[in-house]
Amino acid sequence: MRASWVAKRRGQSNVSQMHFARQGVVTEEMQFVAEREQLPVELIRSEVARGRLIIPANVNHVNLEPMGIGIATRCKVNANIGASPNSSSLQEEVDKLKLAVKYGADTVMDLSTGGGDLDAIRSAIIAASPVPIGTVPIYQALESVHGNIEKLTPDDFLHVIEKHAQQGVDYMTIHAGILIEHLPLVRDRLTGIVSRGGGIIARWMLAHHQQNPLYTHFQDIIEIFKKYDVSFSLGDSLRPGCLHDASDAAQLAELKTLGHLTRKAWESDVQVMVEGPGHVPMDQIEFNVKKQMEECSEAPFYVLGPLVTDIAPGYDHITSAIGAAIAGWHGTAMLCYVTPKEHLGLPNAEDVRNGLIAYKIAAHAADVARHRPHARDRDDELSRARYHFDWNRQFDLSLDPERAREYHDETLPADIYKTAEFCSMCGPKFCPMQTKVDAEALTELEKFLAKEPAVGR
Repeated sequence: MRASWVAKRRGQSNVSQMHFARQGVVTEEMQFVAEREQLPVELIRSEVARGRLIIPANVNHVNLEPMGIGIATRCKVNANIGASPNSSSLQEEVDKLKLAVKYGADTVMDLSTGGGDLDAIRSAIIAASPVPIGTVPIYQALESVHGNIEKLTPDDFLHVIEKHAQQGVDYMTIHAGILIEHLPLVRDRLTGIVSRGGGIIARWMLAHHQQNPLYTHFQDIIEIFKKYDVSFSLGDSLRPGCLHDASDAAQLAELKTLGHLTRKAWESDVQVMVEGPGHVPMDQIEFNVKKQMEECSEAPFYVLGPLVTDIAPGYDHITSAIGAAIAGWHGTAMLCYVTPKEHLGLPNAEDVRNGLIAYKIAAHAADVARHRPHARDRDDELSRARYHFDWNRQFDLSLDPERAREYHDETLPADIYKTAEFCSMCGPKFCPMQTKVDAEALTELEKFLAKEPAVGR
């Protein structure tokens, strides 16, 4: 779909959506997003120009169906996939991608760290994906030096970043906000540094006693991103890994740096979103969202979770979806899903399904709470179907129609029960929705109450 759109832009020094938006140009991608979101196209263009909305759309990802991430659009959900040295393969990752798209992922991040040819895995994922693909290039940079962090050079980072951009990656997590002067601030944490990318950069700085090379070479990264329209996802290397560490000095110091980097990228018309914390008590979530908006000039916020309690391994898709709904309600633009395997192991297909559905619920609940146009239309339509015992329509409107049908059919599988005015919970005699009150009966009742008001009291 996008091949003809991007053909006319090739050869230009800056092909970013923000660059065109700031020139007053409405791109085909902006038009597409406006139609998907049922919003005025001028709103989309102006929000992209302002930096409050990004459209991750690498010019080399031509089979992409553009989507927007920002406070003006629906709350989005990202799913993480990726091969590891211990498990998975190219075909398994493509299958995970298709599963994630099936269950509603708005973007997918390839976090592969091993398990095969990383370039081939990434190319296959991009070729098969209609949604934006994100990566963390520092993982492959480390793999290129066989895990020897001290050997990494700024050129190693830049080489891998450009390779990902050439392949068609739409956004990249860049851990440029963690500075050498931030490291002493993690001394009193319970869980230290829990970001893989942040940990790599921290160990590099400790070994070399030099500033973060992604920070010192940030302008070089900007120049790469301009050529392909890659969006920054500024990584929160010092995000809290437990409730104890939430909103501490280390996290907030890095956030201030991320704000500076956001504005630096905007000076070159490069799109930015900012990543946010992973473990935050419920009473601190609103503060975190508002603090990010303040420090980062309202660039879209992209959070992992956050988990609102640390005591439920195996159920962290639930502990985090609670926080995600609250974060979305207060203005977070995209939620990164957490699966039941978080902190425990590599997710399988069922974990991906459960994590995504939990987060689609959280994102939708946030949209309803924010009174976004048409956000509740589907809820109301499903409620009408439920009241009229239209079981098949209920299934069709569900976030996971297969699961809804499966649970209904466990006890009442025959087709005749698809029109029955009851389910196995209440049975045929006790379902309250069988109490149908027609308009004529209500009119008669109102007349009676007008004559006998004491009855109503």
